[in-house]
Amino acid sequence: MKKVILLLFIFILTYFKTNAQAVSLNNGEIDLLKNLVNSDPSAKATFEAFRSASVKAFAEQPNPVEEIMSEGLLAGNLDKIRSLKAVEDADKIYALALVYRVDGNKAYLNKATDYLQAWAKVNKSSGDPIDETKLEPLYAGYDLIRDSINTNAKKVIDKWLNSIADGEINSEHATGNKGTAINNWNSHRIKIIAMISYAIKNKSNYKIIEHEMTKQIGINLYADGSGYDFKERDALHYHIYTLEPLVMAATVIYRATGTDYFNYQSPGGSSIKKSMDFLVPFVTGEKTHGEFLNSTAAFDRARAKNGEAGYQAGAAFKPATGIYVLEEASYFDSKYLQAIKAVSPEKYNNDWQLLLNKVRKPFINK
Repeated sequence: MKKVILLLFIFILTYFKTNAQAVSLNNGEIDLLKNLVNSDPSAKATFEAFRSASVKAFAEQPNPVEEIMSEGLLAGNLDKIRSLKAVEDADKIYALALVYRVDGNKAYLNKATDYLQAWAKVNKSSGDPIDETKLEPLYAGYDLIRDSINTNAKKVIDKWLNSIADGEINSEHATGNKGTAINNWNSHRIKIIAMISYAIKNKSNYKIIEHEMTKQIGINLYADGSGYDFKERDALHYHIYTLEPLVMAATVIYRATGTDYFNYQSPGGSSIKKSMDFLVPFVTGEKTHGEFLNSTAAFDRARAKNGEAGYQAGAAFKPATGIYVLEEASYFDSKYLQAIKAVSPEKYNNDWQLLLNKVRKPFINK
């Protein structure tokens, strides 16, 4: 009898874990957030930025594009300008969804749904992760409100998001011996598939995500903490750009299943944690790095020639650009908080990502 009760308990626990909101915040975490916003002046100030953004978004109309066009285009390109303006809707959706969950104003739920449906009806998957990663706040925003959206709208939005996940799973960029099947492109691809699949509960993709994560950690990251992108581009900018999606994917998977890919070590000795630790001394200023000096990518030289800030060969790495990924990683290990505090006290005391971590699961490594 005890064994039956134990198995039933495990089944119930597993059911609620895999069906909870792993991409954003579950009901209990929303309650904790409400309490923090009401009791902590710093948390309130951080959240007020979303209230302001939601008011602005409520007064505006959706601006979807059929295809996001940004990857490989130089600053000033008209298609890129239009696309970057359009994907601002992702932040608007997130703000509306978050404020609805905290304040309960259904008008904001309806407005967020309008934005989502507009994108679902217009946008088509390109299978390009560098373009579709720009919808990350949209994926998280939908996760926040999916259970509250009416059935018909949910079907339309789910179908669209599933088409993006399918487009990434079958993306030509992830095939053969292409660099995009190994580098930061693939990290963003995995993140997109994970965020969408766990948001819409597409269980058929879960094994694919697990396989892709273990493979990417093994080929994209190196045992000494560096990685393919750092070697190819000679830039911490791209080391960060591959770590951010991997940490996000690891967070979603851990919250959904309890499987820890942050501390997971590949057969070759690489891990997300080692690559985070590799970055820390550059963020704290203990080490410095001249960016893009030995990059093998022609696009880096094209951007430098185009006068784009930060892409000039030899430009000093700016430590502040590493803070966000440290914030993400602090979900798994609190030691990164000290690095953030040392570099940016204002971020440490007033930042959304750190506030999120306060209301989510405690650190694995304390």
